[in-house]
Amino acid sequence: MPTKPLDPKVVLEIDGYLKPHIPAIIQRHNAFRRWKDVIEQHEGGYDKFTKGYERYGFNVGPNNEVVYREWAPNAVEAYLIGDFNGWDRKSNPMTQDRFGVWEITVPPLPNGRCAIPHDSKVKISMVLPSGERIERLPAWIKRVTQDLSVSPVYDARFWNPPPSEKYVFKNSRPPRVDNIRIYEAHVGIATAEARVGQYKEFTKNVLPRIKDLGYNTIQLMAVMEHAYYASFGYQITSFFAASSRYGTLEELKELVDVAHGMGITVLLDIVHSHACKNVLDGINEFDGTDHLYFHEGGKGRHDLWDSRLFNYASHEVVRFLLSNLRYWMEELQFDGFRFDGVTSMMYKHHGIGTGFSGGYHEYFGDGADEEGIVYLMLANDAMHSLYPNSITIAEDVSGMPLLSLPVDQGGIGFDYRLSMAVPDMWIKLLKHTGDDQWDIANIVFTLINRRHGEKSIGYAESHDQALVGDKTLAFWLMDKEMYTNMSDLSPLTPVISRGIALHKLIRLVTHSLGGEGYLNFIGNEFGHPEWLDFPREGNGNSFHYARRQWNVVDDPVLRYRYLNNFDRAMNRAAGKYKWLDSAQAYVSLKNEADKVLVFERAGLLFVFNFHPTNSYTDYRVGVEAPGEYKIILSTDEKSFGGFDNIDTNVSFFTTPMEWNNRKNFTQVYIPTRTAIVLAKVN
Repeated sequence: MPTKPLDPKVVLEIDGYLKPHIPAIIQRHNAFRRWKDVIEQHEGGYDKFTKGYERYGFNVGPNNEVVYREWAPNAVEAYLIGDFNGWDRKSNPMTQDRFGVWEITVPPLPNGRCAIPHDSKVKISMVLPSGERIERLPAWIKRVTQDLSVSPVYDARFWNPPPSEKYVFKNSRPPRVDNIRIYEAHVGIATAEARVGQYKEFTKNVLPRIKDLGYNTIQLMAVMEHAYYASFGYQITSFFAASSRYGTLEELKELVDVAHGMGITVLLDIVHSHACKNVLDGINEFDGTDHLYFHEGGKGRHDLWDSRLFNYASHEVVRFLLSNLRYWMEELQFDGFRFDGVTSMMYKHHGIGTGFSGGYHEYFGDGADEEGIVYLMLANDAMHSLYPNSITIAEDVSGMPLLSLPVDQGGIGFDYRLSMAVPDMWIKLLKHTGDDQWDIANIVFTLINRRHGEKSIGYAESHDQALVGDKTLAFWLMDKEMYTNMSDLSPLTPVISRGIALHKLIRLVTHSLGGEGYLNFIGNEFGHPEWLDFPREGNGNSFHYARRQWNVVDDPVLRYRYLNNFDRAMNRAAGKYKWLDSAQAYVSLKNEADKVLVFERAGLLFVFNFHPTNSYTDYRVGVEAPGEYKIILSTDEKSFGGFDNIDTNVSFFTTPMEWNNRKNFTQVYIPTRTAIVLAKVN
């Protein structure tokens, strides 16, 4: 049954300013409908179409026969080679169908065992029309390994462990996550030692920390196999292979399963915006042409990233990418994705040299890439159809309207978008402006400036701000004294006192005002000292900055633990009172002279004093609901590195008189650089 046309009224109810662009929105929706109808009519719908990994690549049959298929239409001959046949380039020829798909079945050995040993090396050898022979790693391979002592080029491995070694999932997925609090993590850097961390270590050592801190979602970076460790996982070579740097596929399954057992949702950082240009161990020039998976010529190359760009108009490319999503969801049990580089996918200019002013013509004009947009619509629609509880998040700097609305409402289908302007604001403030000059109104505007009805993930800093060349918030605040004055055994200096106080305020105001979700990058919860820099030629291949120094937060005399304690309390309060899923806050006061900010959300009253020196007694704040209020969170608690000047046992009673457009007021004590959160008792 064909999909329904888009009703323009649905779009205009969301945003009347979109009226001039309704034709463009309908056009892209019709293109999506045509794609979906083709998939329904000719491919058996999303369910069959997205299981390409069960047809392509290596699959083992019930009698241990191995079926291998590969799409390579330019090749005139193809052979499966590997350890199993002594790399004989003639003994295992493949046959080609009319669609350019090569196939071979390798029968079992006479004793019934699989003829290709588990974890042995394999390749496809092809002859081109010119007579040239090329050899490639299978495009759908599920394991590749790298021996840097021999060569940086990966080896493809046939992954077929015996049943006793296959990981069996024990836990069901958690219910669809609400009040989403994301812990963005990289397995490789999640150890304090100067080496690459492992899946098993993350499962044992880091998952309990994440659970304890009150995060309900993990976003794993750099899992899809990438050629260069220092690329942070953004130069993908093998899309179906979990990075072997950190261990095996079975160990990654265990990580996801244990997280599920803790009630934690697990998202994968997916990279479908581009691919590594490597030929020998990537999918570039796979069949000898430059336009198999990618656009040919300049259209297929990203100038800044030095990588290849997918042809989203190709039926087989869409099968490959949608099947890639399905593979991680079905076989590895991930719960959804954070899509990287969405801006690059949605615009022909890829965002290069383009500043987005917010004018709607920028989103729907000639610069829009309909093919990329429609692919994202298909990806979101397919995953939400097959996995109704799945979560998708878009990394987009442009502010594309309808990005985080369902496809049947004219949207692109994401559940959330990242509020990328927020961390940029904080870094600029810390870099260029003393906090006595902070513009409270501008801070509030940046935090609440998001599209109505579209959910956003607020964050003060992510991996982007942690990288070398920039500094984390803690480093901007305290780098002058982080190596000398973070011990309770040394005097509390003005720099450290200010840094700890503002670090808490920045996170709390972002958490409570900045979105319908919150994200933190691994280690930033305790003000991780130093930036992040992967081993590379420029730093002598050092691991010194490619690790997380858990020792500093675990040390009972270091002040990092105070920031960690606060992060835990903040997340647990958010989980209890569910402010992230509540309507956007009502801001009743932005007092520039006092540097005081007051707002209400989820029935809670938030009061911030950003003033560097002034404390206020009996400060009058408006509140809508009358009654008795108690403090449920104070940044000034001793266990959070505060001074315990605020008595959290005091009750606050309202007076029925309008104040700052609220029906009631109460009076609070709010010391310099502190924040309190009050909840109604009765």
